[in-house]
Amino acid sequence: MITTKVFKNGNSQAVRIPAEFAYDRTDLDLEIERMGDEIRIRPARRRLDQVLAKFAQFSPDFMAVRREASEQAEREGL
Repeated sequence: MITTKVFKNGNSQAVRIPAEFAYDRTDLDLEIERMGDEIRIRPARRRLDQVLAKFAQFSPDFMAVRREASEQAEREGL
C-alpha cells in the first residue's frame, strides 16, 4: 500500500497522486465520489452530447465507399 499527503490548494483540499497511479493524460475530467470513509476518483463518463459532437466532425462523405457484403459461411445446426 502506498501513502500520500493531503494539502491545501486555495480553498480546496488536494491529494498528491503518486507517479505509479498517475494518468497518462493531464486533460482528463475526473469524477470524485465519497463512499463512507473512502474517496474514489475515476475518469468522467462521456456524456452523449460530447459523443454526438465528435460524430459531427466527420465529413459528409464518411463511409460513402461501402464494402461488398461477404457471403455467410454455412453453419452447423444446434
